[in-house]
Amino acid sequence: MNVIVPVKEDLSEALTFGVEPYISPDYARAESDRLWSKVWQHACRVEEIPDVGDYVAYDIAGDTILIVRSEPDTISAFYNVCAHRGRRLADGCGHATQFRCSYHAWRYNLKGENIHVLDKPDWNGALRPEHLNLRHVKVDTWGGWVWINMDPDCVPLRDYLEPAASMLDPFELDRMRYRWRQWCTFDCNWKTAQEAFMESYHVEGTHPQFVKFGNFYTWSQAHGLHSNHGFDERDEELDLASSNTIIRTGKGPDARVSIAELQVETMATVNSSTTQTFVDAALRLVDELPEGTPPEQVMAHWLESARRDDAARGVLWPEIDPDHMAKCGIAWHIFPNLSLLFGQTFALCYRARPFGHDPDKCIFEVAVIERWPEGQEPKTEWVHAEPTEVEKWRSVLVQDFHNMEQVQKGMKCRGFRGTLPNPKQERPVTNFHRNLAAYMGTGEPKPLD
Repeated sequence: MNVIVPVKEDLSEALTFGVEPYISPDYARAESDRLWSKVWQHACRVEEIPDVGDYVAYDIAGDTILIVRSEPDTISAFYNVCAHRGRRLADGCGHATQFRCSYHAWRYNLKGENIHVLDKPDWNGALRPEHLNLRHVKVDTWGGWVWINMDPDCVPLRDYLEPAASMLDPFELDRMRYRWRQWCTFDCNWKTAQEAFMESYHVEGTHPQFVKFGNFYTWSQAHGLHSNHGFDERDEELDLASSNTIIRTGKGPDARVSIAELQVETMATVNSSTTQTFVDAALRLVDELPEGTPPEQVMAHWLESARRDDAARGVLWPEIDPDHMAKCGIAWHIFPNLSLLFGQTFALCYRARPFGHDPDKCIFEVAVIERWPEGQEPKTEWVHAEPTEVEKWRSVLVQDFHNMEQVQKGMKCRGFRGTLPNPKQERPVTNFHRNLAAYMGTGEPKPLD
């Protein structure tokens, strides 16, 4: 099944949509068949399965997929259930030479082929390979992620990801590796969680501590299934060269100071959206440049200094045309559930998945990937952290968590008329629901009455 997605539109009209996708148990159950079984979704990073026999079990709604490095240059994916009685074969991640069902000892090789049935003659020759082998799902890679699709008739991954893939390829996300990764179960719908990171319109209301550092006004665009946004100026006569990148000058009389303050604040309260190289280079600005240096010169000096520092430790920045970088903005949403906030050498990645078929719960995950000197990538694993653990999530994400919880509760109030996304700054949210409606066969966002 190939779902026809809407054509590209500017979505500048004021639109609204209802709350059923967030709170309806029937809608949550229907997503399993109409959405998750039809879309490409990132299941893990390639770095998680570097050696033959390494595997990751990926769960989505009621389905479970086993992704395994079956050969040095081959990744296989198949349903993670024994063909005999349906017992799960593996959980989490690990390494195996074969998969053995712990119920009745049936065994499978790394390609999902059955290699042992206990007392097989009892079936009198009725068992054929189509009864015994594990059912495969489509699998491919892009950006350093392993992607799966349960629809045997799906479009190729590259076609599905365009134009996001071509726009993001110059950033070489596949060359980045984990710096840290955490997850939790959260009391909100997966869409409520994902939408919290599709736009920056919420910064002034949710993260007021950042307002002193600069303007967080944004533009946003829809690109078929996907969308992006970047920084803009409310005053159309202003056009700062740095406005469309996540690495920005801060406001204030001395750009040397404001850049350093913003970088230190970001690292301390987000632990992402920058690197230690950027922080260290920013802290040297007051010593390396005279007071009164114009902001654009401070920015150029800072970035070049950080580039040299990275090169000296073996991290080479990708060559990206400034105009292309401006068009990419600061963040992309890849339908349905990957949100990326990125720079030249890092990316902050958000993923929310349904918790079974419960519309009021989700599995929420955050990962930071970064470029490292070869062989110096840190060893990481998924860390579970309760949403209340500020020291693990840092204060900015906890501020977002408060919104996610209260939005889920508020949408159940009979006094809420429906969502009203900002027509300029929140087009990714509107586009998300337009595409969701196409898969689910429900009403699209509609004009305000």
